[in-house]
Amino acid sequence: MTLPAFLSDAVGGAAVGASVLLDGDEGRHAATVKRIRVGEQVVLTDGSGTSAVCSVTGTAKSSLTLSVVSTSFAERATPTITVVQALPKGDRGELAVEVLTEIDVDRIVPWAASRSVAVWKGERAAKGLAKWRATAREATKQARRSWLPEVAELTSTAEVAALIGEVDVALVLHEDAEQALAEVSFDGASSVLVVVGPEGGISDEELAAFEGARAVRLGSSVLRTSTAGVAAVAAILSRTDRWR
Repeated sequence: MTLPAFLSDAVGGAAVGASVLLDGDEGRHAATVKRIRVGEQVVLTDGSGTSAVCSVTGTAKSSLTLSVVSTSFAERATPTITVVQALPKGDRGELAVEVLTEIDVDRIVPWAASRSVAVWKGERAAKGLAKWRATAREATKQARRSWLPEVAELTSTAEVAALIGEVDVALVLHEDAEQALAEVSFDGASSVLVVVGPEGGISDEELAAFEGARAVRLGSSVLRTSTAGVAAVAAILSRTDRWR
């Protein structure tokens, strides 16, 4: 049976036999919602590579006291994958974040594209970013990931262009691109970035701004913005050591 997983900084550096406290929102969820009891085991991860199997030694209304049974550390896999996701409409942003997290993306960057239907400003921006980050946390636990993906602040087109210059391979998904994603080589790359446009597509001005990135197409179907990134990343990972 798969053990319940929770995020906690308490396991960072904790040795076998150490007592740790799971409190806050995670502890409340474990004790009140999951109703985990003394003697049961859970997995705690700090989101930075360390995971620990722990046995519950005590419970309270909103916390668990645990004893560390075993620990492990997972190095960050390469190539690292960044997805620049144009803001989709409705709840499709959270859907994209959820599945991108499940397939092990390292960084998700919300992008205010010129043709994005959704607009993040002021309080709406704060709420939108909080939802994306909460979704990434929950998907990290569901997928039993050792590394929590970074969900960056909302970025502009100019900021995306700067990110492109920081990676080994940068790709822009575009339905009219001459080159297919399947033709791109990732040999020797330690970092890959994928730009996913909005429902209305990437504008010519944005495409020009992303100098240094290659425009690539997937198959013959036109995918939704919330699924195109997932399809592209899956195709990329299948051709790297991360999925071999």
